[in-house]
Amino acid sequence: MKKIKSDWFLIGSEQEYENALARYQQVKYALPNTNEHREKLLLALLIAEYEEKTSDLPQVDPIELIKIRMEDFGYKSVDLSNEYGDKGTISKVLNYKQALSLTMVRKFSKLLHIPADALIAEYELR
Repeated sequence: MKKIKSDWFLIGSEQEYENALARYQQVKYALPNTNEHREKLLLALLIAEYEEKTSDLPQVDPIELIKIRMEDFGYKSVDLSNEYGDKGTISKVLNYKQALSLTMVRKFSKLLHIPADALIAEYELR
């Protein structure tokens, strides 16, 4: 069994945050009931808490916020499609042709570390 880092603490600096993000990327597909999976869950919690304390979300509509966070994480629309399961719908949403569904809000909030209340704000479709 691969040894995991067992000394994660509350994230207190940008360097610790970067280290936690890097490690999260390594374990994000860990199988349930493994040490790596438990580490992933802990990292997600620590990362979210640090981001909540240090991040001021820009005052933009939910779609722009999604696009900003996609860029932050290096995600493409295909990554959102993989999470949601429908490439066509993701394209419509990102192009303001269709509104976010509740399921999308839940999934993208978790994937992109965006508070759900930031994603339920009203915005105009085109």
